[in-house]
Amino acid sequence: MSADISSLDELYAAFSSLSMEGGWHRVQPALWPVPRENFEPAQWSYAQVRPILDAAGRLIDTEQAERRNLTMTNPAEGNLYPTVRTLVAAYQMIKPDERAYAHRHTPNALRLILEGRGTYTVVDGIRVEMRPGDVLLTPNWAWHSHENVGSEDCYWMDFLDVPLVHLLEPMFFERHPDRLEAEVSDREQADGVYRWEETRRRLAEAPSNATPEADKSIELGGPALPTIGLHMQELKAGSRSGDLQTTANSIFAVVKGRGTTTVGGRTFDWGFGDTIAVPAWRPYSHMASEDAVLLRVTDAPMLQKLGWLRGNFE
Repeated sequence: MSADISSLDELYAAFSSLSMEGGWHRVQPALWPVPRENFEPAQWSYAQVRPILDAAGRLIDTEQAERRNLTMTNPAEGNLYPTVRTLVAAYQMIKPDERAYAHRHTPNALRLILEGRGTYTVVDGIRVEMRPGDVLLTPNWAWHSHENVGSEDCYWMDFLDVPLVHLLEPMFFERHPDRLEAEVSDREQADGVYRWEETRRRLAEAPSNATPEADKSIELGGPALPTIGLHMQELKAGSRSGDLQTTANSIFAVVKGRGTTTVGGRTFDWGFGDTIAVPAWRPYSHMASEDAVLLRVTDAPMLQKLGWLRGNFE
């Protein structure tokens, strides 16, 4: 057959017909000198989202959606789901006397509680109350359910590595055959539960200016999940972080305070409950206009394991 190929056009047609591409004339390059800018810096305002969640609480009952959440989809062209390349964030609300039945999945998950008392989560048979400022983990393939037995609506933020699982394709999801776990143990403290009171104590005891990321920074877990790292970061009023850049994707949630974050030349004003998406390799910095605490959710642990983590502060 090769003797019949006498021109470049015939050569290209020959291997294209076999679903192949010549490395010397790719339609798109396979390698590039620095990470591309695909996902966009973005912000979501909790003050804007909360009334929409309240409306959903009136219009969407637990028969229609056990988990009443609003996913933060990055505005990058063509994107349908992720907040940043490997992570997705969402706001969720559960009303008094509502229950989200147990399920499990291969993606890792966690939640940051924003408002409300009297709501409990059960993770693999351990039942704990979710309180404002708490961070609670749901490791992959752990049964988990939620129930509001109090009198207040409960609001929180979810973070999952679902987009990473989509990319790698080991997605499994299963509903509990009995809807809820039969044996449950109540705990005040458990593995994967980071209480706000303990976080505040650790921040108070942490050394100042030990990292360019913030005035003080502590890690929750070491890392919290195999694919997700968590850092609570404190900025005093008037302080500014360093100019930061990393191959890790990050999502920042505002636990308290006000300030601004500049990402890739775009500046976002933020307050309590807001979310800022910082895609990989976009230069960014924070400025606090009042005492503030940010939760950084990042895929850095995964990149570290693979030898792909680069930056000026990791």
